[in-house]
Amino acid sequence: MRSRTRTGAGVVSALAGVAALAGVVTAGTAQAATGCAVTYTTNDWPGGFTATITIQNLGDAINGWTLGFAFPDSGQKVDTGWSATYSQSGQNVTAKNVDYNAAIATGGSLSIGFNGSWSGSNPKPASFTLNGVTCTGSTTTSSPTPTATPTRSPSPSPTATRSPSPSPSPTATRSPSPSPSPTATRSPSPSPSPTTTPSSGALYVSPIGRDGAAGTQSDPTTLTAAITRATPGGTIYLRGGTYNLAQTVTIAPGNNGTSSARKTLSAYPGETPVLNFSAQSESSSNRGLAVNGSYWHVYGIVVERAGDNGIYVGGSNNIIERTVTRFNRDTGLQLGRIASDTPRDQWPSNNLILSAESHDNADSDGEDADGFAAKLTTGTGNVFRYAVSHNNIDDGWDLYTKTDTGAIDPVTIEDSLSYNNGTLTNGSQAGNGDRNGYKLGGDKISVNHIIRRNIAYHNGHHGFTYNSNPGTMSISDNVSIDNTERNFSFDAGTSVFRGNTSCRSGSGSNDKIVGNADSSNQFWSGSNGSRCSSYTGALGWSYASDGHLVVTFGGRPVTP
Repeated sequence: MRSRTRTGAGVVSALAGVAALAGVVTAGTAQAATGCAVTYTTNDWPGGFTATITIQNLGDAINGWTLGFAFPDSGQKVDTGWSATYSQSGQNVTAKNVDYNAAIATGGSLSIGFNGSWSGSNPKPASFTLNGVTCTGSTTTSSPTPTATPTRSPSPSPTATRSPSPSPSPTATRSPSPSPSPTATRSPSPSPSPTTTPSSGALYVSPIGRDGAAGTQSDPTTLTAAITRATPGGTIYLRGGTYNLAQTVTIAPGNNGTSSARKTLSAYPGETPVLNFSAQSESSSNRGLAVNGSYWHVYGIVVERAGDNGIYVGGSNNIIERTVTRFNRDTGLQLGRIASDTPRDQWPSNNLILSAESHDNADSDGEDADGFAAKLTTGTGNVFRYAVSHNNIDDGWDLYTKTDTGAIDPVTIEDSLSYNNGTLTNGSQAGNGDRNGYKLGGDKISVNHIIRRNIAYHNGHHGFTYNSNPGTMSISDNVSIDNTERNFSFDAGTSVFRGNTSCRSGSGSNDKIVGNADSSNQFWSGSNGSRCSSYTGALGWSYASDGHLVVTFGGRPVTP
C-alpha cells in the first residue's frame, strides 16, 4: 500500500498544467461537476487525523469548486456534533465545506493536505463531494503505528545474530476457538506507489473510466480495456481508488511483453488502486486478477475479496511486485497452470514474487487459503523474495505436490517472513487448516526446493515442514520461533541443513531433522542456543524504500 504522508499546510499541483490553488474563498464561482474521484490516506485514532487528499475531476473543466466532507459511519456532519478544525494552506476551516476559486481542468488533479481534530471518540474518515457530486473511488488507509518500526540498511535477510532465549509469546491452539496471537508491529503495508514520472504514451485507468475512452489522463479507460490495448514496453497506470469488480480480470495467454520490453500494470505514482471483488461468490472459477500472459510487471496494486485466488499467475517470466492480496476466499497469490490441459512445458516458470504481502485469506472450509502458493502444476525458476505472509487461515506458503499431477519444479523462497498463520487478524480460527509457516511438499514426491534466510514465527503448526517431501532440499540460514508444534519438522529425505536457528520462550516439541545437518545449526532439543537472544521482544517488520524486507525483534533489526 502507500507510505503514510503527514501534511500540515501547503497545497501542491499533482499534474503539470493545473492551476495552483488561490486560497479559501466563497463558493460563488463554483460550477457543477459531472464526476470526481478521490484518493485519500488518513490515520484515524482518538483525537485527530492527518490526511492527504487527491481530487481528480472526471467531468467538465470547472473554474471554482466546493469540497464537502462528512463522517458517514456516524451519520453526522462535521459541523453538527463534531468540534473539528481543518488546516489548509495555513488557514483554519471549520465548516463542512471548503471552497476554492482555482480551476481544475478535465482530468486534472489537485492534492490537499489536512490536519483534523475533534471532540469525539474515534470517528471514521470522511467521504467527499465535489460541487455536491459524491466522489467515487475513495480509499482509506487506517492502521496507525504508534511506534515506528526501526529501519536498517538494505540487507533484510532474516538470519540470526547470536545468543539465549526469546521473550514469551502466547501459544496458539489447534482448536477452532480463537486464541490470542502476538501482535506484530508493521508498516501500514508495502508502500507500492512508484515515484517515477508517468511515461508518455501510457494508458490511464480510473475507477469510473469507460471502455471506449482514449485512455489518457483526461479520458481514462477501464482496466479490462487497457489490458487488451497494452503494447510491449508500454505501461498501464491505475489511478487510486476502489475498483468494484464482479468478473475475473484476465491477462490472456499470448498477451505478452518481451524480455527487453515488458508490459507493465502499475499503480499511478503516489496512489493505491484497490481491486475489490466482493461481488463474487466463493468458487474456484472466481479469481481476481489472472496473469496468464508472459513478461508482465504488475506493481503496487491491492487485490481483495475474490471468490478464489486474489492473484493467479499462469504465465511465465512475470514480476509481481509490491502487491497486497487480502481477504480472498482461497490463497492470496498462487502460481499454477492455466487450464487442466496445459502441457507441462507450459506450466508457469521464471516468475518473481517480490516484496509482496498476503494476509487474512480464508475459505469457508478453513483448509485451502494460504498466503502464497506454488503448488501442483508449476515449472522451473519461480522465486519468492522479501515476501510476507501472515494471518492466513491455512499455511503461509504451500508448495504441495500430488500424485495425479506429479512433481513440480524446485521453488526458491528467500529473505521472507511467515507469521501467525492459522489465526486471522481478528482472532478467528478454523479446525481444518494446516497452519504451517512454510509447507514444502506432499504425497511423498521429491522436489529439491531452496529455502534460505527466512523467518517462521508463531504459526499454528510447524514453522518449516517437509510435509512428506523426501527430496534433497537446501534449508539454510532460516530462523524458526515459537511455532505451536515443531519449529523444524523433517521426518525423511536427504535435505541439507546449514546455519538454521530454532528458539522457544518455553517448553515445546523438539525439532525433527532427517538429512545432512552439521554443527552450524542450532536446533531446539529442550534449550535455546546462543543465537536466540537476538529474537526476544515483539516482532516488527517494514519495507525499505528499495523494497528490501526489514525485520526487527524488540525494535532491534536482525541481520544476516
